[in-house]
Amino acid sequence: MPRPRSLTPDHLAAAALAVIDRDGLPGLSMRAVAVELGISTMALYRYVQDREELEALVVELVLSRVDTTPPPPAGPWHERVTVLVDRLRDTVGAHPAVLPLAFTHRHRSPSVLRWGETLLGVLTEAGLGAEERIVALRALLAYVIGAIQQEHLGALSGAGTAAIAGLPADEYPYLTEAARGARSLTQDREFHGGLALLLRGLGSG
Repeated sequence: MPRPRSLTPDHLAAAALAVIDRDGLPGLSMRAVAVELGISTMALYRYVQDREELEALVVELVLSRVDTTPPPPAGPWHERVTVLVDRLRDTVGAHPAVLPLAFTHRHRSPSVLRWGETLLGVLTEAGLGAEERIVALRALLAYVIGAIQQEHLGALSGAGTAAIAGLPADEYPYLTEAARGARSLTQDREFHGGLALLLRGLGSG
């Protein structure tokens, strides 16, 4: 039976993303997406083979919104890297439940590959060697992924910080002091502070 032409991959991805944003990643299923589209589950199978194909479409829809244009070359390399990292954080952070999928499907996403290519170009122009560039790319990706998870699953303003602040100060003097001070630290200050430390380390290698 020929595949219907009424729905595009973007339609399917948008419906799947709506399910994930509303119900979380565990809520993603062929049936849930079919309901979102107003079609039968069997009709959805005419467009995609399985949930994995849906996941790939969602990842590409989200990551395609990342601006991969190289930042102006006039600025210092660490500022250019910060621009690229901020673009990725802002785009993926708008849909944090998609993060595990983005990590799993990143090698097949043209958009994230373009982002990585641009980042490596900036690092090359900064004078980093081949091995340093590999380490830097993976370290920056790991930092962004970890930071987004912390912002949405373990924010400094959350219950975890309050629980640590309430520990016995004589037993955990450094942790309790840090937790009390963390309450005034915004997500942006936390993120860019950590990123600055990472970039400083990369620059001193």
